[in-house]
Amino acid sequence: MIVYLFPKSGTFRYSFEKGKPWQSENLYAPFDFAIKKSTEEIISEKEQIAKQSAVFFDIDTEVYANAKSDYELEFNSLFYELPNDFIKAELYEKGLSILDQIYKSGVLEMSYDYGPNQQISILKDKTQNGFKSYLTFFLQTNLKSFVESQVINLGIQSYRQRFLALFFDIIKPNASLNKVLTNAFLEERLSQLKLVRGRVEKQTLIISKGEVVQGENYSILKSLESEYESQELTDSNYYWILSAYTLLVSLALLMLLLFVKKYRAEVFDNNTKVTFIFFNIVLMVLLTTLVVNFNSYYVYVVPLCILPLTLKAFFDARLGLFAHVITVLLLGFVVANNYEYMFLQTIAGIVTILTVSELYKRANLFISVGQITFIYIVSYFAFYVIHEGSINNLEWQTFLMFVLCGLATLFVQPLIYIYEKLFGLVSDVSLLELSDTNSKLLKELSEKAPGTFHHSLNVANLAEAAANEIGANAMLVRVGALYHDIGKMVNPTYFTENQSTGINPHDELSPKESVDIIINHVIDGIELAKKNNLPDRVIDFIRTHHGSSIVYFFYNKQLESNLAFNPSDFCYNGPKPFNKETAILMMCDSVEAASKSLKDPNSTKINNFVDSIISKQMDTDQFLNATITLKEIQSIKKVLKHKLANMYHLRIEYPE
Repeated sequence: MIVYLFPKSGTFRYSFEKGKPWQSENLYAPFDFAIKKSTEEIISEKEQIAKQSAVFFDIDTEVYANAKSDYELEFNSLFYELPNDFIKAELYEKGLSILDQIYKSGVLEMSYDYGPNQQISILKDKTQNGFKSYLTFFLQTNLKSFVESQVINLGIQSYRQRFLALFFDIIKPNASLNKVLTNAFLEERLSQLKLVRGRVEKQTLIISKGEVVQGENYSILKSLESEYESQELTDSNYYWILSAYTLLVSLALLMLLLFVKKYRAEVFDNNTKVTFIFFNIVLMVLLTTLVVNFNSYYVYVVPLCILPLTLKAFFDARLGLFAHVITVLLLGFVVANNYEYMFLQTIAGIVTILTVSELYKRANLFISVGQITFIYIVSYFAFYVIHEGSINNLEWQTFLMFVLCGLATLFVQPLIYIYEKLFGLVSDVSLLELSDTNSKLLKELSEKAPGTFHHSLNVANLAEAAANEIGANAMLVRVGALYHDIGKMVNPTYFTENQSTGINPHDELSPKESVDIIINHVIDGIELAKKNNLPDRVIDFIRTHHGSSIVYFFYNKQLESNLAFNPSDFCYNGPKPFNKETAILMMCDSVEAASKSLKDPNSTKINNFVDSIISKQMDTDQFLNATITLKEIQSIKKVLKHKLANMYHLRIEYPE
């Protein structure tokens, strides 16, 4: 999919910038090619052609003939009372002279945007009838001033108003622009415009190492680069390029896959999670490619930092950053100025990982997006100064694109929710919702098994403190602790914390029957969790919080009966804890539950008590599959001892 999105044309293997020294070896022309004119040169030449191109105006000869006929009728109507035929004839001839001057070059109804030197080709009855200057046309809007000046010059001021009324009635425009012919002629001239100037022969030295890229050699380099990109590929070349792209993309994605396999084995073993990671990478490449194909100017609007944000929300910061870097490397094939783009996006990704914590807190996301936007702006500003050497022509609207990118990054919140539903993953936002003790399942637990509910709250507090101490996911382990014993709701009175009447129903059961009920609270909890759509990450705590440990009380009771039995019947079915969070819950659950049996607790008793319980778990290999170290276990012990001392309100004994 990614290779399909990549451009399939040839690419120029050298990188260069105007005004900077040529860093590569001496460059010779690999083949003959033409020097293409720059966009500015082509625009300038087109403007010059437009100014010099012929403009065609149609002259309607019938309009002038009609005007003369109308003049005679109107004149007789306006000057009928003149007694002297000589004066009347003189006025008639003078008016006719004015009419001839007006129609001498043609009358335009409106002005056109042509210069004084624009040559006009005249068409009479669709036949060319010479050339003239645009300034010789008479504008109908100038009629009043022209007639007034002529009346004054002719000495017939007393008849001024009549002459004005006369000419306003009969003067009609007889010249009009022939747009079809004018545009056709201009298009023909523009089609003859040459887009190249000169050629470069094969093996000609284009630029030497260390020479500054500017002027003519810059034009030649741009022409050579354009030639590479515009070359039509043969089938053979196309498949070679396709194979090379496939190789590079495969290498990049393989590095990510190997990283996941080596450092995130639990993610690698889950096809849904691996699919989710690669889906997000393809989505970002697709989105960026669409924007670049539409208009590469808007490439910085694409909120690429959504990728590390999303992966950090579902996995961890390291995986998010690694995937982000791989994605940026892939996008280097798609965008222009790839070094600048890759630098900006890599720095932004690092800032995203370093600044965004506790994504479920809305204020944190807004603050982080502001920091990311600031880093974008600062980095782009620095690159611009390096390229241009000044800020005189800085395009401030580019900063607006970074602001839009920041605003688009806020879409990560609803996107995370959508991903949770599509892929069945769990983020800190969902964990925060699950930690609400007013949720349906926890309220039911507090009503049916209040002792278990209180125990779960204490375990949650202990586990959260322990997770914070060793850098584990505190929110996840707290939620796991709140729900780990929900299976006890099925038979609440068979668990001592819920026995308020002093009657123990186990007294009437055999040890084997009792242990079955105790062990089944794990299975019942899993069924309840699935029925209430709890995420698998939370259900894992229910499965593993007892591991494969023995139910010692009933095991010892069975031993005392001197009857033959299978010891495995008194063990939980597992599995054992497989990460830090599930290991923390096992320790905290056992310590909190057993602490209720402490009599006259003091610091020494609590310390020995915690060491004893956790050592027993280690001796039975309960943490063998968990990614937790001895140093971390020691830190957890320290936290548990301190918390239990606070729970029992131990004081320093001062001497009397």
